[in-house]
Amino acid sequence: MPNLAAEDYHAEELADDLVARGFPHLRVRRRADVLTIESGPKKDAVAHARLRRVAVHLWVLEMPEPNGTWAWTPYRQPMDAHLELLVTQFAWVLAPRPAIPIRTSGRQY
Repeated sequence: MPNLAAEDYHAEELADDLVARGFPHLRVRRRADVLTIESGPKKDAVAHARLRRVAVHLWVLEMPEPNGTWAWTPYRQPMDAHLELLVTQFAWVLAPRPAIPIRTSGRQY
């Protein structure tokens, strides 16, 4: 059985491609068979999307849900096809998210 763990070069190539496509605020974190696209501070990162390696050349796109879990999408294809899909059809998922202010007025909450 082939090793399906994502490699460091997968994360580096995806991060470089995202920057080249106009998303310099994003970075890619690798863990086991998953590449997570995230932004913000590393200790409190905002997850935008992730790719799970399911075969030697195939990945599944997963999107975050409001409750903190991940939902699989029906897209099972090579990484470059996912990149094209993300930057054309799902660019809103990759958009920068503004920080939530700690307070909105002069008084503490």
